[in-house]
Amino acid sequence: MILHTKVIGEGDPMVFLHTGLETSETDFRYQVEYFSKTYRVISPDLRGHGKSGGHISDTYFCDAAKDLQETLLHLGVKQVHLAGCSLGAIVAIKFAQLFPELVKTLTVSGMMVIKPANWLELHESDVKFQAKLLENKDAILYYNQLHASDWKQFIYFGRQEDWYPFEDMKAITHFQFPVLILVGERNPWETAAVEYYPRNNAFVHVAVIPFAAHLVHSEQPEMYCLLVDQFINNTTNLEENSIRVEVES
Repeated sequence: MILHTKVIGEGDPMVFLHTGLETSETDFRYQVEYFSKTYRVISPDLRGHGKSGGHISDTYFCDAAKDLQETLLHLGVKQVHLAGCSLGAIVAIKFAQLFPELVKTLTVSGMMVIKPANWLELHESDVKFQAKLLENKDAILYYNQLHASDWKQFIYFGRQEDWYPFEDMKAITHFQFPVLILVGERNPWETAAVEYYPRNNAFVHVAVIPFAAHLVHSEQPEMYCLLVDQFINNTTNLEENSIRVEVES
């Protein structure tokens, strides 16, 4: 399925994948403005969000990744700098699993690699919060205006105890392209990535963002952009220099 997508700027393609119940219009606003000055920024509405249709089922993450692949093919894009947070991070990692040849660099935030010991308690708290959301008339009106499809199906999907693909998150261990993981210091379940990834894969870089929790891109937008910018520039230059040395030798 080809996703409803906003494209702005010129240069190397850079994709931002929004968080759950957000859209390409409401999320990553600061980053889109910042990077569109030097990149061709691509912001799709993920399956079941915004102006994109599509059914949300148990295979959501795989379906969403394939949607993105079809969308990039439609746009004539061969390789991207890919970034996502929370839901967008999970989709980005699944996309990188299925289509590694399309990923130049990967930046993710708001994701967990290790299942918390109190996962059932955390999940139950989320379900209760979402139940209250469905009783809030103002919230319902807002999300009805924001999403063309039935956004409630995404909440129903999240009620499943095993909805979070923890095993897929560990796939980063095997990626052979530069990866940047940004975690907020105030989220202990996500900072576990600091210990897990660097010792397993030299391609992976991890940065802990102060004064931030789950949504580092909105809580610390300037720091997020500076780190991602530096990450892309440094890893791209290293790769180009490596290729140049091999050619000259």
